[in-house]
Amino acid sequence: MYALVDGNNFYVSCERVFRPSLNDRPVVVLSNNDGCAIVRSNEAKALGIKMGAPWFQIRQLAESEGLVALSANFALYGDLSDRMMSLAAGLGSRQEIYSIDESFIDLTGVHGDLVERSHKIRSRILQWVGIPCGIGIGATKTLAKLANHVAKTAERKPGSYPAHLAQVCDLAVMTTPELQAVMAATAVNEVWGVGRQISKQLNEGGITTVLELAQLDAAMVRGRWSVVLERTVRELQGTPCIELDHAPVPKREIACTRSFGHPVTELKDLNEAVTEFASRAAVKLRKQNSVTGQVLVFIRTSPFRKDAQYSRSTTVPLRRPSADTALIVNAVCTGLRAIYRSGFKYAKAGVMLLDLQPDTVRQGELDLEDDDAKDRGRLMATLDTLTHRYGRDTVLMASAGLAGDRRAWSMKQERRTPGYTTCWEDMPVARA
Repeated sequence: MYALVDGNNFYVSCERVFRPSLNDRPVVVLSNNDGCAIVRSNEAKALGIKMGAPWFQIRQLAESEGLVALSANFALYGDLSDRMMSLAAGLGSRQEIYSIDESFIDLTGVHGDLVERSHKIRSRILQWVGIPCGIGIGATKTLAKLANHVAKTAERKPGSYPAHLAQVCDLAVMTTPELQAVMAATAVNEVWGVGRQISKQLNEGGITTVLELAQLDAAMVRGRWSVVLERTVRELQGTPCIELDHAPVPKREIACTRSFGHPVTELKDLNEAVTEFASRAAVKLRKQNSVTGQVLVFIRTSPFRKDAQYSRSTTVPLRRPSADTALIVNAVCTGLRAIYRSGFKYAKAGVMLLDLQPDTVRQGELDLEDDDAKDRGRLMATLDTLTHRYGRDTVLMASAGLAGDRRAWSMKQERRTPGYTTCWEDMPVARA
């Protein structure tokens, strides 16, 4: 038995924790460089704003409908996510944090009324953190995901499902007719793992609801579509096929790419940008206990501008696989100098770490190296500790320049709210 705890419109909910004046108002959170809407409040959805809607197309709603647009504040969202997940873990024995706002909980061995227990956990998260959430319960992870959709939809759209399913929905306690009624009322594209293309193919075959998908023969689904969709069908039928993951699978590639807030023309500014990107990628690399054998760096102009166009990338091999930020940055900057051409307005750059392998592979090599190599490993560990404790820009490579919005390549975030929980200067003060 599984539960899925999911924060409602999470980014918007985080903003509302510290700005109650945003309650009941249409709010959207914008992507990097304030480009498009990536999260919408229920009120914004009611205005017809679609996911990914460009800001320049909906900005007129700020005056006509009171729409509020905010730049993404990921430090705030990450901190509130940690607090929410720590409380959600109390629902069961094991937890898988699926995304910044979603968490699967294993309910095996949990006794008593699971719906009542879920309502208590939900109330605690709302009271202690301020984030409203929906909880879905099912015999498989796919059914728990479906139940979560029902719980949130029943609350947001009264009448779409029975009222008692709002906020918390347990599909496992339903009778067969009740479960079939819920599945029949849910579009097939709401199923976890059914993407746009598969959904289109299913619709063309006359399969438009979750119930119709669940009633298909699993072997036929595998032959006509894929083993992945077969697994989804079996999960909808109540057969667990997807286990709870306790730790994420190490990534085969790690990338850090960004579009610039303003066009960049100078090599110095590009050098700062790729240094920052390489440093962030190296932190992720060490976090999963891996090393990289090659690094890729790219720069490109914007295809949406009428300026001269240029796009180039290069891959630089390391002398030996490493997770040392300095070595990775040096390789990236070497590659950048080789592909940079003056006279272009660059709009985006990025770094990718390739040929990843477990750090344990090279432990034997370290025993044969001099003490300097071992000292570098301890230095990286110290760097990560300082970053974790004091923030990402505490210690920087010299080629990254000075931290802050003065950088020519910094993203455009004109609407970002303060770091209420991560910056002393931004901490709200309550006065009597």
